Amino acid sequence: MMSSLTERIFQTAFEALLKRDSELCDHVVAEDEEIDILEKQVDQDGVNLLIRFHPVASDMREVVSAMKVSSNLERIADQSVSIARRAKHLNNRPALRELALLEQPYRLALTIFRDCVRAFADGDYELARTLKLKDRELDALTDDVNERLVEQGTLNSELVPSYVDLIFVARALERIGDHATNIAEDSFWRDQAADIRHTYGPKKADWV
Repeated sequence: MMSSLTERIFQTAFEALLKRDSELCDHVVAEDEEIDILEKQVDQDGVNLLIRFHPVASDMREVVSAMKVSSNLERIADQSVSIARRAKHLNNRPALRELALLEQPYRLALTIFRDCVRAFADGDYELARTLKLKDRELDALTDDVNERLVEQGTLNSELVPSYVDLIFVARALERIGDHATNIAEDSFWRDQAADIRHTYGPKKADWV
């Protein structure tokens, strides 16, 4: 339920951005509250299971990973809210053709999210293992978008506030990829009892 709702508000946030629809933006913010409630419920249920049954090995990993996944879903929802809020800012200004630069990163971020949920739900640890490389691809795409937007800002100073909003949308997409990858890594740990975090070398530092 939580993953389905998170995907819905992520898609709605980007739809609101493309359509310049402030009502959809408000809808995203409202639905985020339900995700916050679900996160608390998952955490409480997980703690109760740990206290009552003292699970070991795979059972313990099942509970702990579910709690960690709910936290990452909540953060993905928060990033969707950030996109919606930036969209509302943009709706008060002239439309930008550079908005199209965000469509490819959005599609990849959505793919990574859907794959991480499938990996967790199906116990597909091989799929989970592949998502870090897709996340690095997303990082490269968002870095390229940021560079182009900064370049446009130097040429059109009056549009800088709108370019800054688009840069923050790109950052939100990059963060969504990070949180989705965290879910995949937690899924792998649950199924294989192996921690694959931080095994791909250091990530390029943010510059925005």
